[in-house]
Amino acid sequence: MPPAAWAHQPYVFPVPRSASAIAAQCKTLLAELRQTELQLTQDSEPPGPALLAGLDAMTRRTEDTLGPLGLLAAVSPSKAIRDAADACDRDYQAFSSRFWQNATLYERVRQVQPADEIDRRYWRDTLDTFEDAGVALAPAQQQRVREVNDELTALTQTFERRVREDRTRLWFTRDELAGVPAGVLKAAVRDARGRYRLGLEQATVFPVLENATRAATRERLWRAYLSLGGAANLDTLATLAQRRRELAQLFGHASYADFVLRHRMAHSESEVQAFLSSVKEAVRTRELADLEVLRADKARHLNQPLAQTVLARWDTAFYAERVRRATYAVDQEQFRRHFLAEASLRFVFRVAEHMFGITVAPVATRQMLWHPEARAYTVTDNATKALLGTLFVDLYPRADKFNHAALWGFRNVSTLAGRQPAAALVVNLSRQGLTLDELETLLHEFGHGLHALLSETRYAGQGGTNVPLDFVEAPSQMLEDWVYDPQVLALFAEVCPRCEPVPAPLLAQARAARDFGKGTQFSRQHLYASYDLALHGRDPADPLALWRQMEGATPLGHVPGSMFPAGFEHIAGGYAAGYYGYLWSLVLAEDLRTAFAADRLNPTVGRRYRETVLENGGQVAPGELMQRFLGRPTDSQAFFKALAH
Repeated sequence: MPPAAWAHQPYVFPVPRSASAIAAQCKTLLAELRQTELQLTQDSEPPGPALLAGLDAMTRRTEDTLGPLGLLAAVSPSKAIRDAADACDRDYQAFSSRFWQNATLYERVRQVQPADEIDRRYWRDTLDTFEDAGVALAPAQQQRVREVNDELTALTQTFERRVREDRTRLWFTRDELAGVPAGVLKAAVRDARGRYRLGLEQATVFPVLENATRAATRERLWRAYLSLGGAANLDTLATLAQRRRELAQLFGHASYADFVLRHRMAHSESEVQAFLSSVKEAVRTRELADLEVLRADKARHLNQPLAQTVLARWDTAFYAERVRRATYAVDQEQFRRHFLAEASLRFVFRVAEHMFGITVAPVATRQMLWHPEARAYTVTDNATKALLGTLFVDLYPRADKFNHAALWGFRNVSTLAGRQPAAALVVNLSRQGLTLDELETLLHEFGHGLHALLSETRYAGQGGTNVPLDFVEAPSQMLEDWVYDPQVLALFAEVCPRCEPVPAPLLAQARAARDFGKGTQFSRQHLYASYDLALHGRDPADPLALWRQMEGATPLGHVPGSMFPAGFEHIAGGYAAGYYGYLWSLVLAEDLRTAFAADRLNPTVGRRYRETVLENGGQVAPGELMQRFLGRPTDSQAFFKALAH
């Protein structure tokens, strides 16, 4: 439970007045960090737990400034604010690279005798950070590590900025948009000739690819979407891969993958490759069968011989939806009238309230945030009435905003300091309501928020989602299945009495329809993970050439002119050599679900899960958390059973 000293007021998001104000904040932060570094390095007292606490205080101070700025770099409507936030991050990374090479401070940390297992894990994580920064390298190598890290920060920001600020807009006539949902058309800008302007945000692209009856329309939008970031980002990705390999080699590792995997659940490149091979083997036959079903449906739809029918990449989503409608009587678009956007947000809150004994409510006094549509919520514990943390939500698409769905855990908990967490849920929902797939995504991202906000770790550096990358998705993925449970969906009536309930037969059909396409879905995820691993392997190739080769070896082949890697933000940033984690975490998520098999909303199991897994954040190893919760070591049986279903 939260300590008695826990603050009672929600976190107030610090919206900067201007870019110059950000620069001033950044300057103050760096000055304070340098002063603290000097104090910790020159302290005459023998090193002990106070040194660990001092290092975590630096983490908290850094989060106070950089946490909100990292979010603003992705969501602020002001380019000046976004650019200033990025500049501050670059300045901080330059400081950080040098700080973690402080050999005197490293030696002081090494002398600490941890007081307990929590301190021991934080102590070991801290030593790893020093060592991964090059504290033991020769001065010339240390200098190069700093130069490479600075360049990596700038390159990643540039890559993400090109995707976020992409101005591509396509014009279509009404006839060209035949079959496209009315909600997409209603949201689109129209010109004097009656044409519709479509952007490349997911809330637009996916419904068009799934419903537009004209193949030429689907192809045009697909090609534009698969060109996000452009050729310049391919060059940037190539440089990122080269610099990461150089960084690994400075530490004596043959590949960047092997360098970073040492601290993950999968300890080596070979272990990840073996895992990915087992996934591919499990779905290979099913993928071919799925594609043959789609090809046959295309032949029927076009009234042409099967032998003359070729399935294109911009066909798959469209014909998959046709098959689901024909075979299972399920149309994702029909769920929008059941899952109104605002009600869907309240629904995912209510799921957590039932499971974890919490209440999520709007802040009593509206805050001035980065955009008028952003809002803040408090999360409180029902038993103690203690305020646990603050959640910010940004629901709808707009220009220059991060255009996917993600959770920013920008302020981590620390029971040592009586510090509450804060997080931001950033999505791009249709104002016309959500499909069942989109509701699943919303619950997934809010699952990350629960991990961040229900964490009760001693150190901020181990709070929330500060866990190994191949575990971080598991708590969110576990919840995805909840939206297919009638008992769970019945909670919609509590938050939206006017929302039309999903008929039981439709939900049953949706569950059956969900299983169709698993072969292609998991094969695609396997391709993404394998590409990421190869790009960051021992001999990284040109990003587009490697993609052409690997995608070209799949049943649908590669489409000349498409450049998916140019928009693959995950591996340009924190998921480099880590995309496999989505599949790896799913093994863990399926195993976690077994504890909720009898009742997804069981508050007793939910409370035990909250206390065992979520509250511990990264202060206990994931394997140990899994064993404590399940009462046994985790295994992959549930995952491969689900793949075969």
